[in-house]
Amino acid sequence: MNTKVAELMSKAVVTAEPHHSVEHVRKLLDRNAISSVPVVDSEGRPVGIVSVTDLAYDLKAGSAISTIMTKKVYVVPKYEDTSIAARVMRNHKIHHVVVTHEKEVVGILSAFDLLKLVEDHRYVAKNPPPTSRRKSTKRH
Repeated sequence: MNTKVAELMSKAVVTAEPHHSVEHVRKLLDRNAISSVPVVDSEGRPVGIVSVTDLAYDLKAGSAISTIMTKKVYVVPKYEDTSIAARVMRNHKIHHVVVTHEKEVVGILSAFDLLKLVEDHRYVAKNPPPTSRRKSTKRH
């Protein structure tokens, strides 16, 4: 599988800034029918991520998202193989990775984006190991 992250990522990534309000981010998610938003600094570098799960709690609408965002952001360079992004998602039990180029956010890749590889038959499972034909001998 030699598909690059840039081939599958959503390029029209919606971002927020740390000072944005909870209500503003809720509206961004609703308006764009998305489930997470990378939080970026003034130079476009990722500093956090907010998902619908983060917003599920009873939060004051005017609270800054910097108080609730997940500060540990997993990023993958856009030129990396999608297998690396899949491994990061699986190992950290996350559904999105932020895609960067020279430290700036250029996209986002979700687990659903990775399913396109299977759907398009670009991923081929390896053959299972052959079964042993040797008879098992029990010792009593």
